[in-house]
Amino acid sequence: MCVCHFTSARPSARGCGAATNQAGQAPRLAFLYCHVNVPEGLLRDLLPGPVTLVMERSEELNKDLNPFTPLVGIRIPDHAFMQDLAQMFGGPLALTSANLSSQPSSLNVEEFQDLWPQLSLVIDGGPVGDGKSPKCRLGSTVVDLSVPGKFGIIRAGCALENTTDVLQRKYGLLPHRDPAET
Repeated sequence: MCVCHFTSARPSARGCGAATNQAGQAPRLAFLYCHVNVPEGLLRDLLPGPVTLVMERSEELNKDLNPFTPLVGIRIPDHAFMQDLAQMFGGPLALTSANLSSQPSSLNVEEFQDLWPQLSLVIDGGPVGDGKSPKCRLGSTVVDLSVPGKFGIIRAGCALENTTDVLQRKYGLLPHRDPAET
């Protein structure tokens, strides 16, 4: 499992994400680290893949991760290197995106060389995506599932259409907006 801790000049209120190395573990780990308000099948339908599911954190998750928000995101990357890395560590990993907040996603290590001096470790696990599609640069679709029966899109990302289809048609969830946006 990987817990993403955002550090790359990201606003401190941003949530972090968690990822496991095996799709079958997603529900178990989600229930351990989050207060889950959705059916277990929803987790299995969207993970692994380019989706981060944000839920309210449980007391089991280290409070030093995302200290300014009650939320955490669950993510199972569909990338063999990340799955192998998570399996090697056998527990939560603190991660961040390899780009500054609001910037396009990096697809290889050379694209974020300017950040290297600020990092303790950089591991080249190979390119992400095919590198040709502009969708590769959108990052994961980030969905807030912290409100029972509803969902909010935090970031459209590269899997928005499929994700909203699964949430609405298969599970009957309703879209909700942050009251601050109205």
